[in-house]
Amino acid sequence: MPTTAPHGTWRSPVTARHAAAHDGRPDWVAAVGDETWWTEPRPAEEGRITLVRRRADGTTAPLLPAPWNVRSRVIEYGGTPWTALPATADRGPVAVFTHFADQRLHRFEPDTPGATPQPLTPESGHPARLRWADPVAAPDGTEIWCVREAFHGPGPTDVRRSLVAVPLDGSAADDPSAVRELLADRHFVTGPRVSPDGRRVAWIGWEHPAMPWDGTELRIADITADGTLSRPRTVAGGPEQAVCQAEWLDDRTLAAATDPGGWWNLHRIDADTGETVNLRPAEEEFGGPLWRIGLRWFAVLPDGRIATVHGRADLRLGILDPADGTLADVSGPWTEWAATLDARGGRITAVGAGPARGWEVVEIDPDDLTARVVGHPHTDPVDPAHLPAPTARTFTGLDGREVHANLYPPRNPDFTAPPGELPPYVVFAHGGPTSRTPMVLDLEIAYFTSRGIGVVEVNYGGSTGHGREYRNRLRGQWGVVDVEDCATAARALAAEGTADPLRLAIRGGSAGGWTTAASLTGTDLYRCGAIRYPVLDLTGWSSGGETHDFESRYLDSLIGPLPEAADRYRDRSPVTHADRLTVPFLLLQGLDDVICPPSQAQRLVDRAAERGVPHSYLTFPGEGHGFRRADTIITALEAELALYTQAFTPGR
Repeated sequence: MPTTAPHGTWRSPVTARHAAAHDGRPDWVAAVGDETWWTEPRPAEEGRITLVRRRADGTTAPLLPAPWNVRSRVIEYGGTPWTALPATADRGPVAVFTHFADQRLHRFEPDTPGATPQPLTPESGHPARLRWADPVAAPDGTEIWCVREAFHGPGPTDVRRSLVAVPLDGSAADDPSAVRELLADRHFVTGPRVSPDGRRVAWIGWEHPAMPWDGTELRIADITADGTLSRPRTVAGGPEQAVCQAEWLDDRTLAAATDPGGWWNLHRIDADTGETVNLRPAEEEFGGPLWRIGLRWFAVLPDGRIATVHGRADLRLGILDPADGTLADVSGPWTEWAATLDARGGRITAVGAGPARGWEVVEIDPDDLTARVVGHPHTDPVDPAHLPAPTARTFTGLDGREVHANLYPPRNPDFTAPPGELPPYVVFAHGGPTSRTPMVLDLEIAYFTSRGIGVVEVNYGGSTGHGREYRNRLRGQWGVVDVEDCATAARALAAEGTADPLRLAIRGGSAGGWTTAASLTGTDLYRCGAIRYPVLDLTGWSSGGETHDFESRYLDSLIGPLPEAADRYRDRSPVTHADRLTVPFLLLQGLDDVICPPSQAQRLVDRAAERGVPHSYLTFPGEGHGFRRADTIITALEAELALYTQAFTPGR
């Protein structure tokens, strides 16, 4: 018989340590000859990212030991951090990767006895002033072509990005002039995609103040006989059209995910004429926001078919035939697929997850669509009966607008609540804000739901996955629409008798931290809030130089251009309205965060302390934007639970 106990007091086998051990997911998958390689997080090893290889015989092992950390800092959020040259008759495979600590490109031959990674690029200083991402092998095989990010001044926007060629012989490690600059024609660029015949190259570029989900250009150039680029030109995109990925279908034709009709659909583009054909017109997304350089929502198979993620509330994986527009989906327990796909070697490799299944590396046969797990297999750390059973919900918000959310009710077979007691609920506001929260197994959520605290993840207006019109709702309305939509979900759950209206909380990180703080200062709905590495002062974050180059003009669209919108920047900022804080809050901050720096958090804490508002401020040396280390994740999660326990206890 289950034990009767109030919600929020249930004993659970899901620990913070479980959540920390399962934090992150495999990423950046690719076939290397007859092997499959991918990156994988190691929270217990200071949060480093390792490179894993699966050999043809099915054995799997890390390719790089500690302390090697395969992670790029280009645009701070990073990008594709590695590539590989398959084995030849003379040598084994060669890995080329960015090491997080020094941001240099390194070469490593894992099958050579005694080999260690050797630098290919010059020393970059501290903090790293040279960064590299999205590498590919050059047509002649003697160079790596990639994006270089080079800082030339003290400010965060004193930076130049270009397509460059890095020699594989290591000569540029001590001679910076050995790196050839191929092209620098836009402030932001993705890595090059070389045509099958080696005669042309394609990439995506854009300029401030646009973000890559607002407007980008698909650019191509000719590769000359001496390996330089000539005649750069635009073949698709524009100020209100965002190309998020492009790959070559053949020597003269590109496939691109772009949204001239308001949805990221797949298009065929003639590189000579620019003629564009939508391969499958649909009100669903075949792409997403380009938060990291080199994300891949689709991959071209050798026969011309396209493996692609697609959908709205979730992202399925299917095979699209460009000849007739037919689309066949992969079946199985995976209802969400990440933006990392590979289609070399006659097989598709992807990363998928589901509501009851963590992220796994999956191999799919493109002909019969059978799938099997080949890496990072899911295992249940506890009895699955203690894990949440989520449902998708759509609420009606202000002006009748739809608000999409994922609902995770409390679940624990060992406990039941007293008759008539409604559970407390925490609203999870995702980061971005141009992003989305998929419905997949997350042990951080299970940590709360198994203790009798419900969770609702809100994909508020501005989120991706529902077309340009839905994500454009946040233009000029950040701090308004996101706050209203989160409140809509919370109030609806209370009104229908799902949640206790007197025990509601909100939490979020980065832009979600902003929404949390704005909700606490702008509404009286919540009993408490957990704020993680937030934006809190818009003026400091934009014109005050308190963020990085990539997002330094983001607020032009989210709030309005300066100086015209200066009053709005001040009036929307939670630090301006710290006097409205009346409920307890927890603030969690990485001290190495250059995206949302500690100075912003400190200002809110100081003003709350002046007014005697109950709060706790925890800082974490060595952590940046987002927590990666197991000990940090454990401390943060346990502190958050303590906040809810205190705030939700009657009489407090």
